[in-house]
Amino acid sequence: RLGTYCFTNPIQRAVFERLTDQQIHGKMSIGLLLTHLFISPLLHMYTKQKGMILAVGLACGLLLSPLSVFAAKATYSISSIGNTGDVVTSTTQGLALMGGAVDVDSAFQFLVSRSGGGDVVVLCVGCNNAYNKYINKLGKVDSVETISFRSRDASSDPVVLAKIRNAEALFIAGGDQTNYVNFWMDTPVEDAINSLVARNVPIGGTSAGLAILGDFVFTAGNGTITSPTALANPYDPLVDLDRNFLVMPRMNTVITDSHFVARDRMGRLVTFLARIAQDGWAGAPRGIGVDEGGAVLVDENGTATFVGTGTAYFLQTPGLPSVCLAGTPLSFAGLSVYKIASGAGTFNIQSWTGTSGVSYTISAQNGTLTSTQAGGSVY
Repeated sequence: RLGTYCFTNPIQRAVFERLTDQQIHGKMSIGLLLTHLFISPLLHMYTKQKGMILAVGLACGLLLSPLSVFAAKATYSISSIGNTGDVVTSTTQGLALMGGAVDVDSAFQFLVSRSGGGDVVVLCVGCNNAYNKYINKLGKVDSVETISFRSRDASSDPVVLAKIRNAEALFIAGGDQTNYVNFWMDTPVEDAINSLVARNVPIGGTSAGLAILGDFVFTAGNGTITSPTALANPYDPLVDLDRNFLVMPRMNTVITDSHFVARDRMGRLVTFLARIAQDGWAGAPRGIGVDEGGAVLVDENGTATFVGTGTAYFLQTPGLPSVCLAGTPLSFAGLSVYKIASGAGTFNIQSWTGTSGVSYTISAQNGTLTSTQAGGSVY
């Protein structure tokens, strides 16, 4: 509406409306706005008065272009599709725990259906707005907005906080969970995300987004780690864990991992659990591993089903590991595993019990994993 009232020139108005749809926020954002709004009328005039006007327009563009460069260093950007206003709908609690690599349509449809047709907010660091059109076509929503963070400063911005708090569904994209920890932990964004749980807003995450949905987080603050390296030394600096971040429903004492079988992550998840128990963070911590191309959908009662390709693994520790020391291979016996696949089993994360899935036990002995499954596969 502001563009309609303030700018009679149709090109100016179109540019203004485009800028408000693809918002760039920061101290120098006015430079980007001025660049487009001053140059566009000159180009419009050029269609009537050729010659000198073009030269002046180009000169203005060169003079103002540095402001656009500064604008690109803003603290966040927002892009949206659908209604730009806020709507309030009835939502149903749920979690979509996605394993990464491939977006699973049915997982996003799960979030959309539980949003009550409200506003879906996507959070990421340095991403594009591709999720807007993708999610918008999967079901009835009022809008889809992507907030791309560029610094920790954005986590105190009132516009960002309002959009998160007003969401009827929230999705955290993949990327690098180190950025999410560094940008959001102990900030108002952390509080805003946690406030959605009290409103029964469905929440999902994939890959790095999944990594921060547990009670405990592998931060990857020193880089990623493979299973052999983790099992060989559970106190390797790469085993960088944290806690007291997001508080998702029924995810207490849980740590998650993604790309599970494709990147052979059973060993490192066992190591994470050993460290959590050894360091006294939880007496009997639990783990959830999700395969690429798949998702665990948890309803309001804690019942989880699997959609997509692959398998999900639910691990329960028996207590303390027998050997969990710096520079010494891990020994940790008797972890129970329950696995489910699409159409094959369910699991309740509240009672930590499953139905129609596969149950077995794994152990680490001197840094080597063994399994009670036929053939000895840990998966």
